[in-house]
Parts: sequence; C-alpha cells; structure tokens
Amino acid sequence: MKKDDKYNWQYCSVGGVVRVKVACGEDLAHLGELDQKLWTVLSCPTKGLEFDAKTLELLDTDADSKIRVPEVVAAAQWLTSVIKDKDSILEGRKALPLSLIDTDNEAGKKLCDSAKRILDYLGLEKDELALEDIEDTTKIFAGTKFNGDGIITAASADAEDIKKTIGQIVDTVGSAEDRSGEAGVTAELVEKFYEAAGAYAAWQAAGAEALPYGEGTEAVNAAVEAVQAKVQDFFMRCKLIAFDDAAAPAVDVDVEKIVAIAGGNLAEQEAEIASYPIARPCKEQVLPFTGINPAWKAAVDTVKALVPSFADKDGVTEAEWNEVVASLAPYTAWKAAKAGAEVEPLGLDEVKAVLAADGKPALLALIEDDKAQEAEASGIDEACKLVRYYAHFAKLLNNYVILSDFYTRDPEKLAVFEVGKLYIDERCCELCIRVEDMGKHADMAGLSNMFLIYCACTSKAKGETMNIAAVMTAGNIRNLRPGVNGVFYDREGKDWDAVITKVVDNPISVRQAFWSPYRKFGNFISSKIDKSASEKDSKGMDTMTKISDSATNKPKDGVNEATKAAPFDVAKFAGIAAMVTMAIAAVAGVLTLIINALKGMVWWKWLILIAVLMLIISGPACFIAWRKLRKRNLGPVLNANGWAMNSAVLVNILFGKTLTSVAKYPKVHVADPYSMRPPLWKRILRWLIFLLVVAFAVGYFTNNLKFMGIERKPKVEKVAEPAPVEEAAEAVVETAEAAADAAAEAAE
Repeated sequence: MKKDDKYNWQYCSVGGVVRVKVACGEDLAHLGELDQKLWTVLSCPTKGLEFDAKTLELLDTDADSKIRVPEVVAAAQWLTSVIKDKDSILEGRKALPLSLIDTDNEAGKKLCDSAKRILDYLGLEKDELALEDIEDTTKIFAGTKFNGDGIITAASADAEDIKKTIGQIVDTVGSAEDRSGEAGVTAELVEKFYEAAGAYAAWQAAGAEALPYGEGTEAVNAAVEAVQAKVQDFFMRCKLIAFDDAAAPAVDVDVEKIVAIAGGNLAEQEAEIASYPIARPCKEQVLPFTGINPAWKAAVDTVKALVPSFADKDGVTEAEWNEVVASLAPYTAWKAAKAGAEVEPLGLDEVKAVLAADGKPALLALIEDDKAQEAEASGIDEACKLVRYYAHFAKLLNNYVILSDFYTRDPEKLAVFEVGKLYIDERCCELCIRVEDMGKHADMAGLSNMFLIYCACTSKAKGETMNIAAVMTAGNIRNLRPGVNGVFYDREGKDWDAVITKVVDNPISVRQAFWSPYRKFGNFISSKIDKSASEKDSKGMDTMTKISDSATNKPKDGVNEATKAAPFDVAKFAGIAAMVTMAIAAVAGVLTLIINALKGMVWWKWLILIAVLMLIISGPACFIAWRKLRKRNLGPVLNANGWAMNSAVLVNILFGKTLTSVAKYPKVHVADPYSMRPPLWKRILRWLIFLLVVAFAVGYFTNNLKFMGIERKPKVEKVAEPAPVEEAAEAVVETAEAAADAAAEAAE
C-alpha cells in the first residue's frame, strides 16, 4: 500500500450510531491507521472491569491504570506481526496452535521456541499452548535451576553449605520471591547479610573490653537501671532536708496517703506504694538497705547481691552509688553501639563460622548465572503474553472499537462493564454497572436520560461491598425509592444484598408517560383529601377540647363564651349568596357552550372527542418521554467511571426492552378466599356505566335520542343551526348579571 493510500474501512450501524467494523485480521493490522475520531472509546480504566486482569496489566505499558488507543494499536500490530492467520485472532481461542506462530521473522521464531520450552518445563506433549497452561507461571519455573530473574533459591545451589547459607539469609535479612514461587535471595540481600555478620562479629569482639563485672555485667547493669531513677529521687530529697529541716515532712511519705489505702488489701495497692520514696529521706544522705520501701525491696536486694562493693554495707552514699553507675558507662555505650542485630539469632559462633567459610563469592556467582538466563525467561514471558492476547484481544476490541458485546445481548458475551443482574420489584435489570465514584455519578447521571437505580451491595460470602447503577427500562416506578431492598447476582452467580440509595427519575416508556398526568393528578387529589381529612380531624378535636374546657369554666352572665353565637351578618351572607350564584351561572354557561357545540354529533364523534381530550392531556408528557427515550445514552454513566467515551452509546426504545424483564403471570381461575373484593361504590359505578351504555344503545337504535340531537339517520330537511358561540356567551353573561342583581336586592 502506498503512503498516500487510505485503508478501505467497513462501517456498520450499532445502537443507532455508525461505527467502524473490525471484521478481519487485515483490519487489525491497519488499526493504527484508523482516525481516533472514529473510535468509540479513547481510554478505559484497568480496574472494575469483567476482564482478565493480567492482560490489562500487560496492555497498560505505561502503568497509568488506563488503556489508551496507542496501547491498543501497539498490541494489535505486535499480535498481527507474529501470527500467520490474522483472522483467527478475532475468534478469541483459548489455545494457540504453535503452527500459527510466524517463524519466518525473528520475533516469531523466538516466541515459538519459548512456547516449546514452556511445554517442556510443564511436561506436556502437545502442539498448542493453552491459556490454562500459563495462568500460573510459577508452575513453569518450578523445576528450573535458573530462571533469569536474578534471584536464587536453595534449589539453585549444589553444595549443602551454600544451600544452608541461602536459608540463613532468608531467615535473617529477608527474601525475594523467585519466579518459581519459592523464597530466594538477591545480590543485595547477600551483601546485606555478610555486612551484618561482619559488623556483629566486630561488635562482639569490642564488648570484651567493656565488661567491668565480667559475665555478670549485663545482670548488674539491668539491676542498677531498674532502681536508678528512684535512687536519684531519694538523694535529692535528702539534700532538701539537709538544706532545711523544715522540708522533711514535705519530702517524706505522706501519712494521709497511707491512711487512705489502709482500709483495703494493701497487697493490691503495690502500684500506689511504689510511687512513694524508695526509703525515708534523711539529712545524713545515706540509702539504707534495711529500711527500703516494700515495693522496691526486692530490686534493691538484687543490686546489693550483684555489686561486690555493696556486699558488706548497711547502706550507700550518693558518691558510692555514682561510682558503680560510672563503672557501667563503657558497657552501656558498647551496648548502644550494637551492630548487625539481624544475624544475632544465629549466635556468635555460627556467625563466625559463616564468615570463615566465605561463601559470598559463590552466592554472587550463582546469581550471575541466573541473570544469564534472563533472555530465555523474557522469551517465556513474551510467549505467555502472546497466549493471553490471542485469547482476550478480540473481546477487548468488541468493547473498545464497536461495543458489539453490549448490543448483541449474548449471555455468554456480556460487555466488560456489566457486572451482573439486579432483581427488584418483580423485575430483572440486566444492565448493572459498578460505580467507583458516587460524586462523579451525581454530576453525570442526569445527562444519560435513563432511569437509574443506585444500590449499595454487600456480599457476606466474599466479605466485600460495592455500589452499582442499574438501568431500568420497563415496568412502573411507584415502588422504587431509597431504602427498598433487592438481590444482586454478580457474573459468577454469587448473590449480594442490595438496597436502593438513590433514584434518578427519567421516563421508562411512552406508556408510563401517557398515564403519568393522571397518576400525578390522582396523587394530588389523594394528598388534598388526606390533608383535608387531617385538618378536619384536628379542628374537630380542637372544638371538642374547647367545649370540654368551657364546661369546667364559670359562665359569664349566664352565657358560655365557647358556645355564644355570633350575630347574623346579612350583608356578608348576601355577598356569599351572590358569589355562589355567579359561580353556578358560569358553570351553567360553560355547560351550555359544550352542549351547543356537541349538539347533533354522532356517537363515534364523541369517541374521537374523548380521544382528543386525552391526547391533549397526555400528549406533552408522551412527546417528552419519546424524545428522551430516543436519546438515552450510557456514555455519561461510563464516563463517570473513568471511561473516555468518544461516541454515544444509545439505548433506544427497541433495544431498551431487552435490558429489563418484567414478571408475567399466567391467568388463573382459582378462587381466593382472602382476595379483596372491590368496594361497593366501584361496583355501583360499574353497573351505572353499564346501564348508561345499554340505554344509549337502545335509544340510538330506536331513534329516541332526538332530545340530545342524536339521530340514527340524518333528517332530510334542514336542521336549525346551533346557536353561535357568541350568543351562548351573551346568555351566560345575562344569567350572571341577573344573579348578581338578585343577590344585591337580597342584600338590601
């Protein structure tokens, strides 16, 4: 193909939108020439998709958690360059025959050799590499001595002493996971181990000169540190008494504290007693060994027994105590400078043996031998990637370029963003999408023109939670509100508890929109009736309360204030009467206009009139619903989940019917003793309507509806024309004026 030539792309209409059709391997090979403006998706997230996670990780070459167009193009070009039968890539096979690898180029030859090596490592004798063979790569390298990752395990060494050293390194300074799945060591860990061993041995050697009490130095130091703070506190109290005898009561034990606890079990008050001075301070400034605080007696006895200079003394001065503390200073300094603590669990003798054996060069040599196999291991990784791409790349394209998996509605090939089904209110919503960020959905959901149900889902079996958005495209909406429970089934068939947290109200169908004005009017009337009944009930209770209260009060001048009647206002009554009369006259006038306009109409024109009136009422709602239903777009919902949608994902009326299924019950003729019978007024109304229809039919066919202007056969002679609208209006005005005059006369 010349540079100036353009590839002849094929197009199709999917979901009411024209899209590029990727139908053959040659289309894959030229995918890089497709203008990005024609792609349905420009990028998609790597998280939250029903897609092989490892394949997404391999496709995401820049590790930004997004799969972008250049990454898809690069994968397509690499895949088509090493596969002979490019058309087979679109089949999504789970196994790659080695004969399909193009060995005429260097890359394909290496991949074929690596695939054969994998089969050899796994002990498989076949001519194809399946997806299940490479799912667990640790099995591939399980029996290998070197695998090119720069990590060696005990299996990498032949000498027992080297195997032992590798185990010691893993146990002390840490490990790295080898490709075989075993714990191993790297060059950095080897260096760290021998550095720690050398430092620990040197530190132990320096400690021989910092043991003033020989092998017992550690015990002496621990005993002295245990009481050091209390002893220093004691000598300071003694100094205060020597400075002023009057300070003795303040620095000595407060007797009131002892009295406060003496009433209970003093053995349980050891913590309180330990807060008192270690001994009673005195101006002689000598710490006696015989008058020690009971809570500190054992600790002081330990110091006396371990320090040779204290053995024959009854007490010690501050100078004698400080002398012992100073003698331990080199030991504490040496202890603080401890190095190589990581290898201390091995013991000093074992550390010296490791250093004497000097296995470091041998370990580093093994690591270099392992790294020498890096090319082979990299080839194995590439072969595994080839199998994954061969199996999953077609599915990615079906959800990236054309979204065919979404529009085919094949249960075995759902779109990658569909997570399961929601059963709620006798319906099954088959289009459910995981919601990653509710904040973004709050801004974008309204742009979709779809009725959305947001649910919080919890799985006790998995111990997980997630939010979903379910698209409702059929049924009624009266029972759908926050707090309603349902059951969600994921792609694995596992059930989750689901509860509605938010509803985005949009038309579900034209039928539902047709009846919505009547439903709203009915709800309005119902609310008004309930409100009126509530107000009357409240007013009645208030009246009864006032009457009850007035009965207990003393009447004034023999008349109860609560029951005193108001004076009759004639003018006010006349005004009210006039207003009522005018209202009646207006209604009568309107009825006159309607009767005059309909006079002479045949029966079928009445039906047309009723239909026209219903169309006037429901028409606007149906038109708005029809426009929204035609423009339902899943794009904003996906966009809120991190997708970069480049084209609309329309859910028109016909396609929407496939996304929600409603329960359908068969007709049954079984008596139900607990079924509710219709109220009496409904039954009476049905009979009245039936009788009126029968009477109308009889009157029509017997030609007895002349008084209504309805005749079975038109008259030959010319009938009088109905009074014009103007005359009817004047009659209404005259009637209203007459009523007003009558009301005025009554008022006078």
